[in-house]
Amino acid sequence: MADSKKAKQAQSEAKKAAQMETLKQVLNYIRKYWFLVGLSILLAAVTVILTLYVPILTGDAVDLLLGKGAVDFGAVFAIMRKIALAMVITAVAQWVMNTCNNHITYHVVKDIREDAFHKLEQLPLKYLDAHAYGDIVSRVIADVDTFADGLLMGFTQLFTGVLTILCTLGFMLVTNIPIALVVVCITPVSFLVARFIATKTFSMFKVQSETRGEQTSLIEEMVGNQKIVKTFSREEAVKEEFAEINGRLQKCSLKAIFFSSITNPATRFVNSLVYAGVGIFGAFVAIRGGISVGRLSCFLSYANQYTKPFNEISGVVTELQNALACAARIFELIHEEPQVPDSENALVLKDAQGNVKLENVYFSYVPDKKLIENFNLEVKPGQRVAIVGPTGCGKTTVINLLMRFYDVDNGKIMVDGTDIRDITRGSLRTSYGMVLQETWLRAGTIRDNIRMGKPDATDEEVVKAAKAAHAHSFIKRLSEGYDTVITEDGGSLSQGQKQLLCIARVMLCLPPMLILDEATSSIDTRTELKIQNAFATMMEGRTSFIVAHRLSTIQEADIILVMKDGNIIEQGSHETLLAKGGFYAMLYNSQFAG
Repeated sequence: MADSKKAKQAQSEAKKAAQMETLKQVLNYIRKYWFLVGLSILLAAVTVILTLYVPILTGDAVDLLLGKGAVDFGAVFAIMRKIALAMVITAVAQWVMNTCNNHITYHVVKDIREDAFHKLEQLPLKYLDAHAYGDIVSRVIADVDTFADGLLMGFTQLFTGVLTILCTLGFMLVTNIPIALVVVCITPVSFLVARFIATKTFSMFKVQSETRGEQTSLIEEMVGNQKIVKTFSREEAVKEEFAEINGRLQKCSLKAIFFSSITNPATRFVNSLVYAGVGIFGAFVAIRGGISVGRLSCFLSYANQYTKPFNEISGVVTELQNALACAARIFELIHEEPQVPDSENALVLKDAQGNVKLENVYFSYVPDKKLIENFNLEVKPGQRVAIVGPTGCGKTTVINLLMRFYDVDNGKIMVDGTDIRDITRGSLRTSYGMVLQETWLRAGTIRDNIRMGKPDATDEEVVKAAKAAHAHSFIKRLSEGYDTVITEDGGSLSQGQKQLLCIARVMLCLPPMLILDEATSSIDTRTELKIQNAFATMMEGRTSFIVAHRLSTIQEADIILVMKDGNIIEQGSHETLLAKGGFYAMLYNSQFAG
């Protein structure tokens, strides 16, 4: 029992520490706009003071209404002019204050989103591979929007609320101490209510935000792969999974909203207690002549204004709890460990010769699950290296290591005699032309997609690359030709057409080294033969790595590496490996039996 209490206490302290850390990070972003924050606080003070000055003027006017035929209209009109002036100044001050608050909030949100997006560009691929895309999108979009709403409410109502409480209390103490003490005695009830609500809502809103991210992830995944879902008749299973997540979101949202909805009625109850206390006690004081009727009306107005901010602040606290919970998730992303940066003396690879060497390379995605062990390979400039083997043997992993999407655990990979960890990532990747089995297109025109690797290419160069990739004919059949706008998933383009566009990109850049990972897997046999001829021309004098399952496409390779369980078990030319009658021969014969 004691251990359970200690565990709960430790957990509670950890939550408070995490919340304080999140708040510090928010303040660090706000600090840049300290001038606007100071101006906002100053205008809030002006607004509050003038708002509290009006009841005093009203009380003075009430005291001038002595009875029938005994009203000092001149003095009353003078007071009314003062009230009108105070209201105009208050309105202008509130407008300027709200403008400052909006400026602070949306500039802070802009800074956070920029930092989050820049961090996404710096994160290693292993982070993106381990996290659902929908959850990441939810953090950058939905969580930041929720944070903005809470922050704006905090700036708009928190400053004025706190200042209203302090200034009202000061005015009341100056006016009549006994009545003011009645207000002070009832006030702690509001603090207790606000604290109870705040402690309950933070953890619940955090769970709500996490579950919303999970739901966004599922929707993004299912919408993007709707054809696969329908192909395997998984609609009902997906509906059930969505319903389960949606149910959890409903429950945690209801809990969060329930406790946050307690705020208004609870604080209104406290407000009524304060107002009733001031009214009853003040009436007895007024009967004994301790306070005028005008001053008592002023006090009642103060009692109402004094308790109203507690209602607003409680609501603000609830929203801030939600905002901080969302901020914690986005800060988790921003403070993720980035990929190892290029060293200060990193070499910029120019005019690479294509001499690639792997020495005693060890690598695994998961530490306790070995993949590549003691991998050795030397590729001379201009050689064509084909990598074959069963699924999961490490073919694509070798490509990831060559491109330095992942760093080796042990050993080293060298290009032109330099360890790739001593070469800038940008120059290394620019030296490779890469066509993957999975196509990727951006939203834009066909021409923009082909120009991705070479933005300054002329229209003639784009057309020449498309012709070399045998994509020109289908592009011309499109409604707008090269100016046809496509979506990020290629829209109505077939998988083969999308792959031809990706091949055209590489044809346009013509880098010194090539990586073709199942580059023609979605192309018909006739077009594939033409593409192979184009590749053959392009690969002349260029070091090329070809990953293929169809062994007919790699027979002309200089070296064929046969991989199994992360190791090279055979290597040589096509004829040599067939003559050996080993694993490669078995693979080849299985494809061409009969």
